[in-house]
Amino acid sequence: METTITTMNTKRHRIIVIVGPTGSGKTDLSITLARRYDAPIISADSRQIYRGMAIGTAQPTPEQLQSAEHHFIASHDVSQTFNCGAFAQQALALLDKLFVEHPTVIVVGGSGLYIKALCEGMDDLPEVDEQLRNRIAREYAEGGLAPLAEELRECDPAYYEQVDRSNPARVLRAIEVCRATGLPYSAMRKGERAQRDFDIVKIGVERPREELYNRINRRVDAMMTEGLEAEARAMLPYRNNNALNTVGYRELFDCFDGIISRDEAVELIKRNSRRYAKRQMTWFGRDTEIRWFDPLQVDEIVNYIDSRFGESDIKS
Repeated sequence: METTITTMNTKRHRIIVIVGPTGSGKTDLSITLARRYDAPIISADSRQIYRGMAIGTAQPTPEQLQSAEHHFIASHDVSQTFNCGAFAQQALALLDKLFVEHPTVIVVGGSGLYIKALCEGMDDLPEVDEQLRNRIAREYAEGGLAPLAEELRECDPAYYEQVDRSNPARVLRAIEVCRATGLPYSAMRKGERAQRDFDIVKIGVERPREELYNRINRRVDAMMTEGLEAEARAMLPYRNNNALNTVGYRELFDCFDGIISRDEAVELIKRNSRRYAKRQMTWFGRDTEIRWFDPLQVDEIVNYIDSRFGESDIKS
């Protein structure tokens, strides 16, 4: 995918956004660039923000955390409700503080909605009555996601085609708005981009599919060796929290319940992680502002960033 190179206003603050699928090497690249530009790192990962989930969410290691200033890593309790809107609000407030001393900040993560909310803003959707929200939540708990996804297909076929239908939070939110307003969820989304007072350059990390899938498989094996099973057991009291509706934990919970074996759980974690990576690539592939690189092409990545921001001023 070709991207027209336009040098941005070098007097403004800027963020370097690093995106890509799970297991692609975003963390290592973010630290390399953080050192290059003397920049702090903001994690835009919807699960790495939670404490007690370091292994299953592949949070940066203690050594990596020491090598660069990180934010939104193990910063929230699993019982806290957190979404892309809250992330954008908190991240924007943090950027105001970081820009005082750092003209450049790195943002890295694979959560597409978090990236979108920070860079473009989100639509102001109507508040939903708590009783309605609780009723829909009960329907999901009793009947699963399939009936609600089918309802979404009927009331908003446009959003049904684009939403990740395996993500309960997104399906339930759309159903809430549809029932509350009588209108399609997609009709409530204006798609108007918010104005930001900083410049943005987006770097995508990609690898050949077979290589990526092999990396994911090896990483799952490493997670199990590092203690993912014990970590998941420690999270059992919180299994109904949205934070734990996550690949790696769902499968092990089923194992603990005797539904599947440990070996089956490991294979499902690998399979579901690969499927998640595919969905991430589909999401980010729609963003024409992203310039894609192999994560080992550090010199090419730096040259591209410097050409966009203006090399002479990027560290000033």
